[in-house]
Amino acid sequence: MKTKFDSYKLGNLPKGCRLCVRGEKAVVFVTGRCSRGCKFCPLSNLRKNTDISYANEKSILNDKDLINEIHLSNAKGCSLTGGDPLLDLERTLSFARTLKKEFGKKFHIHIYLSTKLVKESNLEELSKYIDEVRFHPDLDKPIKQEIEKISLAKEFWKRKNIGIELPMFPDKKNKILKFIKEVSPFISFVNLNELESGEFSEKFMNRKYKMNTDGYTIKNSIKIGEDLLKKIRKEKINVNVHLCTARLKNWHQYRNRLRNYARPRFFKKTDEGTSVYFSTKDEKITEILNKKDYFFDRRKSQFILNPKKVSKLKNKLKIKKIEEYPTYDREETETEDLF
Repeated sequence: MKTKFDSYKLGNLPKGCRLCVRGEKAVVFVTGRCSRGCKFCPLSNLRKNTDISYANEKSILNDKDLINEIHLSNAKGCSLTGGDPLLDLERTLSFARTLKKEFGKKFHIHIYLSTKLVKESNLEELSKYIDEVRFHPDLDKPIKQEIEKISLAKEFWKRKNIGIELPMFPDKKNKILKFIKEVSPFISFVNLNELESGEFSEKFMNRKYKMNTDGYTIKNSIKIGEDLLKKIRKEKINVNVHLCTARLKNWHQYRNRLRNYARPRFFKKTDEGTSVYFSTKDEKITEILNKKDYFFDRRKSQFILNPKKVSKLKNKLKIKKIEEYPTYDREETETEDLF
């Protein structure tokens, strides 16, 4: 069944996905270091193989940075991802512990794990704070070996909170179906992700697959995913399945996340989730307007103005109308010189 988020599903979505499509999940990037080195890795060159942490677009240097970004984005939960979070288990646990302490037990945390470093001891530690675990199995490894790792999770989570994530490789449909069949007793959900090319994987992807006209998604990836949903339903495999498209992630999820951000005074939210405001760098504004009608934006060394007062400033000051993302980097999408 097609969803209103341009994805496809069989059964129900896990809680992590339900929050994600509404833009209510922050992305906590633990580390860019990884234990596997997949050629199809979608990470950017900026994050790949780097030991830097981010909460959404903000780099994290301490707990305060993490907490501030969660407050700003109005998130009701987060995903812990990488790289491989198990390569720095203490940092992963620290982030999860901090978030549960600050936002309470209802703050939903799910984690993405490569199977390579999974063992009973680290799963037990994670289960103290993690609500939902999602494994990335290695399809080039023996199925039995991968399932043995995934099956360990049943000791620490209920089946409804255990799942797997798989990129939809157009040439691996049968292998993916076989894996899902055999792992199904130990999991409740499967996320099939549309295969995408990234900065790091671009050369490999271009050699191995054909691209769609958008230049970054892989041709037939969605079609193979739809075929798998039909086969899983026909064979009555007992799992919930979500075919997550690039459009869901890059349009619905991201736009909804932008819309949820808190806005400073005098910033207007657009339908797309960006912010629009009026500004000047001229210090004369302090002599013209009352203090309640402006404030100084230290990040960009400018004065933010009450939009109701802007028309009165014509021929007095240089005023700009700016549209930007509400994320930490505040990337500007449009700048207009009003007068």
